[in-house]
Amino acid sequence: MLLRPELHGTHGAVSSTHWLASAAGMAMLDRGGNAFDAATAAAFVIQVVEPHLNGPGGDAPILVHDAADGRVEVICGQGPMPAAATLDAFRQRGLDTVPGSGLLAACVPGAFGAWMTLLRDRGRLRVEDVLLPAIGYAEDGYPLLPRAAEMIGVMAPLFRDEWTESGRTYLDHGTAPAAGSRMRNPALGRTFRRILAEARAAGPGREAQAEAARAAFYQGFVAEAVDRYLATGEAVDATGRSNGGLLTGEDLAGWRPPVETPASFDYRGHLVHKAGPWSQGPVFLQQLALLEGFDLTAMGYGSADHLHTVVEAAKLAYADREAWYGDPAHADVPLAALLDRDYAAKRRELIGPAASGALRPGSPDGRRPYVPECLDRSGAPTGPDWLSQLHNGIPTVLLRTAAKGDTTCVTATDREGNMVVSTPSGGWLKSSPVVPGLGFPLGTRGQMAWLAEGHPNVLAPGKRPRTTLSPTLVLKEGRPYLAFGTPGGDQQDQWTLHFLLNHIDFGMAPQRATEATTFHTDHVPTSFTPRQSRPLTLVAEQGFDRAVLEELGHRGHEVREVPAQTLGKVCATGVDGDGGVVAAASPRGGQAYAVVR
Repeated sequence: MLLRPELHGTHGAVSSTHWLASAAGMAMLDRGGNAFDAATAAAFVIQVVEPHLNGPGGDAPILVHDAADGRVEVICGQGPMPAAATLDAFRQRGLDTVPGSGLLAACVPGAFGAWMTLLRDRGRLRVEDVLLPAIGYAEDGYPLLPRAAEMIGVMAPLFRDEWTESGRTYLDHGTAPAAGSRMRNPALGRTFRRILAEARAAGPGREAQAEAARAAFYQGFVAEAVDRYLATGEAVDATGRSNGGLLTGEDLAGWRPPVETPASFDYRGHLVHKAGPWSQGPVFLQQLALLEGFDLTAMGYGSADHLHTVVEAAKLAYADREAWYGDPAHADVPLAALLDRDYAAKRRELIGPAASGALRPGSPDGRRPYVPECLDRSGAPTGPDWLSQLHNGIPTVLLRTAAKGDTTCVTATDREGNMVVSTPSGGWLKSSPVVPGLGFPLGTRGQMAWLAEGHPNVLAPGKRPRTTLSPTLVLKEGRPYLAFGTPGGDQQDQWTLHFLLNHIDFGMAPQRATEATTFHTDHVPTSFTPRQSRPLTLVAEQGFDRAVLEELGHRGHEVREVPAQTLGKVCATGVDGDGGVVAAASPRGGQAYAVVR
């Protein structure tokens, strides 16, 4: 039985990880905007109402299908590392990994520029139309999500004693707010209002307004505030020490979001598009290339063969991610060879009847793979700086700052066939202090870069660290079909893969596909510091047949059950067979909602 209905309409569809964002997106469609306006407005609302999952200082890869020209493109909202981010800069600080929190891991914030690029080039409404809903929630407040309240409560000692600007932003006279209480961020409201004022001063045209807003962020007062703070400020981070940052105003001023051709793969008549290997997106395509050689439908949904085959394919694809993915503007990534069907056929032969416990990257074009040694930093740091903080409990909190974060999702489709999907993330409240005067923290995406020479994802100035953010857009017979994504770090391209397989191979309608019992493997090291892995682990929601799980154990999987409806929050929009629109949102977590009209 479905927990939520299948949603169909004729005007437009919006789905996101927060109901207020979905409502804001639909309001843009009702004002005469298109899917691109809707997604932009929803994304800015999410920056306000899900501050524990993303913010203006974070990242946002965006996939778009523009009905005007029929093209699919990627707007890369993943900013690069600063010009001063060299291997020596980290080695001189005694570091062999990029810290998972604090200021050293900050990249150029990419989300704001990506959304302004989308609005400028493809939208119909003005900056004030898409920004005012977010301003309203920042100024007037919104109900604080339980998970956000919990996170602020955990971080409260750090916010009070060390990250004091975060304390002024998120605490109420030093006290963590309760779940459901009305949360405001007046500093962020002022930042958005100042950007809006500069946009309005550029005149009534949408293009000029969007460009003025972008300039205010990257070349104006926002960049100046970031530069001023990082030039002299330091913040205690996951190392247990106080470190300054490397990001400067010049880094922001020199960046514009690239617009790129996506990677793609045709799976059973569905042309699936992903961002390039600066993201983990192609791992989704590699899994499809492996799985098209199996008859999943005949195996049956939820069977031992189904789960075993999909997990073993994921292990192979993700192993290639570890060895080969990186920013193609700085590294020679053999993407064409990785997506080649002959290569997939050879790799498919490695999927046997038993679970593999090895990390097995392939050799595309005969190249030798390289995966650096993973350094698990899950224990407490040591040293005098760390020990001096024991009196106030901050070391325990710092371990939480370096834990992997989460993500959001926004997707919209309109009746003209415009389609967009993004997974905004980064710049969340728990991993970096709020920049004074701006109301938001910077991101820590730099932690995903290796400090290992010779690897495609090695840190370098101006280079994008490989991100986990991974929206998906699908065409069928050359026409827009589905756009979807989910929070979930490294698991994004497993949970969304299952959604698509549920739909294509097992015939589930989109809402049912989001609600179906799901699973993943933690076999491959995570992208986040400290790059932990649990070889052979298969994590499954409760709901699979007990005999299936026992059979998987016999095949060598270390099965770990988690409560039902706890893995992922897939959000999707698309078109239906009658020329209308469709939307779906996972009920997991109780906050993702889809809206159609």
